[in-house]
Amino acid sequence: MSASAPAWPCDAVADGVIDPRAFRNAVGRFATGVTIVTVRGIDGRPIGLTANSFASVSLDPPLVLWSLAKKSANRDNFLRAPGFAIHVLSRDHLWLAHRFASAAGDRFDGLEFQAGHAGAPLLQHFSARLDCRMFDTVDAGDHDIFIGQVVAMKVVEETERPLVFHRGEFVMLDAGDASPA
Repeated sequence: MSASAPAWPCDAVADGVIDPRAFRNAVGRFATGVTIVTVRGIDGRPIGLTANSFASVSLDPPLVLWSLAKKSANRDNFLRAPGFAIHVLSRDHLWLAHRFASAAGDRFDGLEFQAGHAGAPLLQHFSARLDCRMFDTVDAGDHDIFIGQVVAMKVVEETERPLVFHRGEFVMLDAGDASPA
């Protein structure tokens, strides 16, 4: 290493403050799965959005989490809901991921769904679906973390390639990309 090269190149820090856009780009290099989270709104209407901030938390009890920006127009609907549903998507559901990521129109228009445990809309298109009761919410900076206890679930048995979110866009793996190591 030359004397002029820094030990750690960190050009996104100025005066000890990390640039938010640079941080988003850095964590965007971590590939995640893609989900749709649904809830019954305060006014009774179905609400859903595409989210990649999903993780399992505990096996006993079965807990999962996801996060939502505090500036979201739907924040109060999720905070006041007794539960929510998580729909894990496969590459065949790219159209649905785009639909629920869009701000335009009624995202549920023409879609079949039924009410889950806490009234959350259960979509018919998914790779795995988790129906959750609200377990806890955590204040986390500019986001809220929603923790749900899974009370029912359904998995589609066919082997499906996952839909992945990486570097700010949806990615579909090719047949050889997800081979076991």
